[in-house]
Amino acid sequence: MAPRSTGETLQERSKGKDVRTSNIVAAKAVANAVRTSLGPRGMDKLMQLGNGEVLISNDGATIMSKMNVLHPAAKMLVELSQSQDIEAGDGTTTVVVIAGALLEACGSLLDKGIHPTTVASSFKKAAEEATKILEQVSRPVDLNNREDLISAVCTCLSSKVVSQNSDLLAPIAVDSVLGVLGDNRHTATNVDLRDIRMVEQMGGTVDDTELVNGLVFNKGSNKSSGGPTQVSNAKVALIQFCLSAPKTDMDNNVVVSDYAAMDRILRDERKYILNQCKKIKKSGANVLLIQKSILRDAYNELSLHFLAKMGIVVVTDIERNDVEFICRTLGCTPIAHPDNFSEAKLGYAEHVGDVVMPGSQHKVVKFTGVKNPGKTMTVLLRGSNGLVLGEANRSIHDAQCVVRSLVKKRFLIAGGGAAEIEAALRLKEYALGTTGMDSYCIKAFADALEVIPFTLAENAGMKPIDIVTELRKSHAEGKHGAGINVKKNVVSDMYELNVLQPLLVSTSAINLATETVCMILKVDDLIVVQ
Repeated sequence: MAPRSTGETLQERSKGKDVRTSNIVAAKAVANAVRTSLGPRGMDKLMQLGNGEVLISNDGATIMSKMNVLHPAAKMLVELSQSQDIEAGDGTTTVVVIAGALLEACGSLLDKGIHPTTVASSFKKAAEEATKILEQVSRPVDLNNREDLISAVCTCLSSKVVSQNSDLLAPIAVDSVLGVLGDNRHTATNVDLRDIRMVEQMGGTVDDTELVNGLVFNKGSNKSSGGPTQVSNAKVALIQFCLSAPKTDMDNNVVVSDYAAMDRILRDERKYILNQCKKIKKSGANVLLIQKSILRDAYNELSLHFLAKMGIVVVTDIERNDVEFICRTLGCTPIAHPDNFSEAKLGYAEHVGDVVMPGSQHKVVKFTGVKNPGKTMTVLLRGSNGLVLGEANRSIHDAQCVVRSLVKKRFLIAGGGAAEIEAALRLKEYALGTTGMDSYCIKAFADALEVIPFTLAENAGMKPIDIVTELRKSHAEGKHGAGINVKKNVVSDMYELNVLQPLLVSTSAINLATETVCMILKVDDLIVVQ
């Protein structure tokens, strides 16, 4: 009988294996749920929210954020799509699909007995190499070349519900971001999209959407007292005090016993409001914006009557969140007390007036010819119903994020699965030059990247295996731009078709997906804390 070995060997607990398998299965299930919505021929998802509201969307981040996910590993994929949304703005479905494919590759590698830490370190090496490969095959872009930017935005919009309106929405998205950048587009490294205000107005169609170099409020001016609705050479004041009778801090009742006292109260109230209105008129302001108030009425009929007699256009119910944007656009300063009025605190606009929206009876107030010291833009969105408006808003935001990605990293890369196939092919060559487990894991990583062209072909009703094989052949022959043309169901040169996307979208998707997968791999226990 052989002597019993006294050396210690690491026996992995079966629980660690079970937890890892459970995490991979849960995360893959979430990835498969959004996989069908990838690409221009992807399906849309109809979501019924808890409050009974219905939402139709094709955007990966929106679908994932509305999902009621309970499993902790699956929640990581939801956060992954949100990270991609923040970093690049586009490719939110792509990043989840790549993560799902990588997890599937992990499952087969773990079954072969490769240690999770080895898999994780090899995947990180592969992601770094894939980023370098994509940088080598990318093309630099000049922000003055508007056509290239519009091509990249059209590629992003091609998979959205509003894709048929991309000829109108793409230039709006490009011009709004370039308008915010202004003259420093050559030196800028980022864009704050909060400088672009989206105003939704129901009625008409998406084709009526327009870009306004100024300011728009989605309600008309308050003309209940017969005041003016159009003003040229407007001087705009934004007030944060109330044009109504003062109230005491505590709740109390005033008992009036005779008509004379009652008359005196009304007379004093009238005098108080008239004095406030005179101070506004004296400052030279002819357009008044009144901030919403929760403590007491921000205005009353009497104050509107006096302001109308003085020829002042009044716009009421300005939200507190919009104050900063309005001040940056018009160059005005909020006024907190009637005594603080001065010429320097007023904003300027060449024309302010009510505009009736075509296709509906709604009115909006438009401020045009503003000095715009803060470099802001406004997009007036139109749509026949709330669902279309909501999706148009999300789509334009994604399109603006694409332009922002090009400002951050000024390179374009071919779309239609070309980038992923090129990275997969070159990674397989790279894997041949490495040794041991690394080589095996990098090859699995490369195979997983092919899920993007495979899914694009599958969603377009093509034969995925034939198309991916043809793509591999084209890329092996050195055609870096070869991708899937879903309109004609063939492999075409994406650069010729202007199907382009920012380099940042692809590199960010690969790196973020790899990070998340490595994190899931390294978890070997699930502890529930009460």
